[in-house]
Amino acid sequence: MKIAFIHDWLVTYAGAERVLEQMLACFPEADLFSVVDFIPKGKRDFLLNKKSQTTFIQKLPWAKKKYRQYLPLMTLAIEQLDLRGYDLVISSSHAVAKGVLTGPDQLHLSMIYSPMRYAWDLQEKYLEEIGAKRGFKSQILRYLLHRLRRWDLRSAMGVDDMIAISHYIARRIYKVYRRESTVIYPPVALEAFTLKENKEDFYITASRMVPYKKIDLIVEAFQKLPNLNLIVIGEGPDFAKIKALAGPNVRLMGFQPQKVLLDHLQRAKAFIFASEEDFGIAPLEAQACGTPVIAYGKGGALETIRPVTMAKATGLFFEEQTSGSLVEAINKFESGEFSFLPQDCRQNALRFGEERFRQEFYQYVMTKWNNFQKRKSVLPDLESNITGEA
Repeated sequence: MKIAFIHDWLVTYAGAERVLEQMLACFPEADLFSVVDFIPKGKRDFLLNKKSQTTFIQKLPWAKKKYRQYLPLMTLAIEQLDLRGYDLVISSSHAVAKGVLTGPDQLHLSMIYSPMRYAWDLQEKYLEEIGAKRGFKSQILRYLLHRLRRWDLRSAMGVDDMIAISHYIARRIYKVYRRESTVIYPPVALEAFTLKENKEDFYITASRMVPYKKIDLIVEAFQKLPNLNLIVIGEGPDFAKIKALAGPNVRLMGFQPQKVLLDHLQRAKAFIFASEEDFGIAPLEAQACGTPVIAYGKGGALETIRPVTMAKATGLFFEEQTSGSLVEAINKFESGEFSFLPQDCRQNALRFGEERFRQEFYQYVMTKWNNFQKRKSVLPDLESNITGEA
């Protein structure tokens, strides 16, 4: 069995790349493909130091920094990859990777992190964020997104089976592609986040400061809670805006190394999580430290946090993505009405570890491969067909 992995683009080591790392660990003999690959030599351990085969976009001007701007060409580029020599093709896709071309004697499985949000239900939000709600630029982008949706549907038809990273994403896959999918939760490196039972009198949030993470909403909530302390770890485009909102009870620490993040996650009384995520790794890292989570009650968080309506609760939810709704949830947490045990938080997080992912993913792939081989082995009865025609 000759195997190929196709990833959208290799430029950093983030959530999708952590999943790819564990998938490669299951099939280390596989070859690797990507639209572009700018991971330097000294940081390719997670790829087993494999050299990936890339598309023509790799050599286009400014591709290293501006690769996303070539998205309209990526649909063409991904279709030019020659995969004829492979029996099993596994795409790792949140954009175009699933669009590789395969034949009837090749099995194509796709790990879908999400259908392209900016092309589907979040189109208007995307256009608003980049300042293209109206005008000529908006018309051009709307046309390109229309074309992208048509290609996205076509490319989904070439996938034999899909994996979703959460039930939330499984519902989005069905809504967009009308395809069923198997849920395999992403791997979380929980070994690096150890339990600490003694908590201190502060809350924490940690994230890249971009609009959809809603760090500004969290800081605004603590403006209304001057007697409670918040620590914010992370940096990004919204840092200056969030700093302007922060009161004396909010401490912005900027980017911090893993050791500092771990220390604060272990000591915090609760982790605040205000974004709507496809899965959400940060709340699980906090729970692995024995720290409960106060989260926006939508998206993947509903699958990784045990609410107060369940035994061994690990957090509580706020219903609206507003500072007022978050304040209400924090006040409930402060009231002492609900108890959250550090051991319960960690035990819940352990359900999402890396070894669990490797076992589930390997078993899924081999089951699909064996079923595919059985279907291929079923040949028509040529003699009966000839006799019937006669």
